[in-house]
Amino acid sequence: MPADLAVVGLGHLGLPLAQAAVAARIATVGHDPARARDLAAGRLPCDGDAAALTAADVRRMLAAGFRPTANPAELARVRTAVICAPTPPGADGSPSLAPVIEATRTLAAHLRPHTTVIVESPVPPGTTETALLPLLEEGSGLRAGRDFHLAHAPGRIDAGLRTHPYSATPRVIGGLTPACTESAATFYGRLTDKVVRARGLREAETVHLLETNYRHVNIALVNEMAVLCHDLGVDLWDVIRCAETKPFGFQAFRPGPGVGGHALAQDLTSPHLPTRPLRLVELARQVNHHMPSYVVQRAATLLNEHGKSARGARVLLLGVTYKPDLPDQQGTPADEIATRLMQLGAAVSYHDPYIPSWNVLDRPVPRADSLYEAAADADLTILLQHHRTYDLQGLAVKAQLLLDTRGATPAGAAHRL
Repeated sequence: MPADLAVVGLGHLGLPLAQAAVAARIATVGHDPARARDLAAGRLPCDGDAAALTAADVRRMLAAGFRPTANPAELARVRTAVICAPTPPGADGSPSLAPVIEATRTLAAHLRPHTTVIVESPVPPGTTETALLPLLEEGSGLRAGRDFHLAHAPGRIDAGLRTHPYSATPRVIGGLTPACTESAATFYGRLTDKVVRARGLREAETVHLLETNYRHVNIALVNEMAVLCHDLGVDLWDVIRCAETKPFGFQAFRPGPGVGGHALAQDLTSPHLPTRPLRLVELARQVNHHMPSYVVQRAATLLNEHGKSARGARVLLLGVTYKPDLPDQQGTPADEIATRLMQLGAAVSYHDPYIPSWNVLDRPVPRADSLYEAAADADLTILLQHHRTYDLQGLAVKAQLLLDTRGATPAGAAHRL
């Protein structure tokens, strides 16, 4: 049965798109060999990349006609195909384009004339035109801008936050030609209240670069402020509370144990364009990458101040996901913090209502079943993620020693980052 839309890649970008399309009564097929079987059975894949949705959401989508598949032939005869493959960190820490390249080749082999192809995957500026376009043309025998439309629409998903639903989030569209832009804009106009037209493909790709780096640079600033304020004996959380009352020229960001998530900080060293590195972004990346080791340093200092050594200490980590109230561990700083604590000789355990099992250094980390008993037994409890289910006032009373890296506990109830 033909579909109006094919979503290629059913992870943190593709599934919310498919959900919005199904809600708009668009016949939708989703192609993802790694996840199709679980999704077709109404289950979330175990890799956590679909954490923005629940299993109940998936079952409702299936009931409304959504068809997950591993068969690439299903990509033929659709009006619109959207590439939502991930760009995970590569060996050097920069985004890997391998999944996007594979998804593009798969789509190209089944591309038909008059299809609108849209790339949502986050790629460096120039990638859609100089790397993906040739693959689509070579694999299909069609010409972009003449036989099929090609556009880029940077993904904008704030997973877990109902304050920014899909339909209320403006979408940016940039096409190879004005006709490509309008075709893609027509599609997204069925899903969102506002469509913003960029001048072209590269402008649309660079929107994601700016949005992502804006987040990382500002988090790096408050992370550096956290270290400085601790040295000065200043309550940074109170400083932020006061500063965010300024009605202009300031937006509040808050420090933490590191920066996780799917959107990686990127400089502009693209293989597809003559570019220069963004020095501020590289510095921000260094600052943010240092935070897990700073948390471990603070933990060891706190233990020493209370007559205990990190070696042999029982350390409980609370919340090991990268974002609150989601079972997504992409880039979570908890991995490095646990690794460093173990290397110091600490006995690490964890509690997280969304993560039933967790491995670090290729071995399972013990999971605390009873939160309050575990906190009372641990020499040090470290809050890494503030899930709504945590009663922090109660935890502060039960824990022998509590380090709060999120500034979520009541003032004076814990040691704050």
